[in-house]
Amino acid sequence: MKHSMKVGVIGAGHWGKNLVRNFAELGVLAGVADPVEENRLAASQQAPGIELFDNEGDLLAAGYDAVAIATPAATHYRIAQRALEVGLDVFVEKPVTLDAAQALELHHLAEEGERILMVGHLLLYQPAVTFIAEFLRVGKLGQVYTLHQRRSKLGRVRSEENVMWSFGAHDVAVLLVLAGESPDQIQAWGHAAINSGVEDDTYLHLGFPSGLKASLHNSWLWPRVERELIIVGEKGMMVFEESGSRVVLHRKVVDSEGNHHDGGEEILFEGSAQPLLLELEYFLECCRERQRPISDGRNGYEVVRVLEEAGRQLSVEA
Repeated sequence: MKHSMKVGVIGAGHWGKNLVRNFAELGVLAGVADPVEENRLAASQQAPGIELFDNEGDLLAAGYDAVAIATPAATHYRIAQRALEVGLDVFVEKPVTLDAAQALELHHLAEEGERILMVGHLLLYQPAVTFIAEFLRVGKLGQVYTLHQRRSKLGRVRSEENVMWSFGAHDVAVLLVLAGESPDQIQAWGHAAINSGVEDDTYLHLGFPSGLKASLHNSWLWPRVERELIIVGEKGMMVFEESGSRVVLHRKVVDSEGNHHDGGEEILFEGSAQPLLLELEYFLECCRERQRPISDGRNGYEVVRVLEEAGRQLSVEA
């Protein structure tokens, strides 16, 4: 589907090149800014005829409708702030910022200027997650008691960001959207085995005003690949196996007398499509319709708030 909008991409490297490819496919890519000539060249081969800039300032002044930011996380705040101030709609990769106060400032800036600010929490746009959110919203699982998220593998050990920041940002975004409320309890625990002060195994526990509880385990020092979400509710239990993009309902319940009932299991959803393309199409739709994205500035702020508080607790513990 083609759109008449003009979108610029700032940062066309490791992940940004995927934004370049998808926006080009959607027919809206107008320009790319990247200080690395090799990245600019690759972008122009992907989308011949686009404008190329070696800095974001020139792109922001080029008169486009929107920009997508895929630069290092530490630069997100400054670039997004400038983009919003010149009146552009903004898509920014996760995390929106590395500081909760700055994330909240961007959210308010977008609100005041009536601009769209969307954070690239990709997992939210997986069709299976969209399905789960609607399933819970209409009450098919009854009251939701607990959410359990795991993302672990033997992965590349980082020397700066811990595993919760690296692996967990998407998961926290999903937990918050499925909960539908902001947590009032945040507890974190972790272990730094390889690099002192950089946790490679972490546990996050969230409590919500409704009584709902959620937990997240992240590790890059783990024998198995685990990417799973388990939801325990009044009318059954759901398992989302991310690797096969499959949602299974286990009709296992405990009645008021404490008796177990097992009504078997059923695959409710299977299939993944292309979440990045879906995510960017949704961003363009939000821009056209002037509608608030699911992963808006407020959701981006809440994710950073949780990660920031968890990081504070981990550093005190260390």
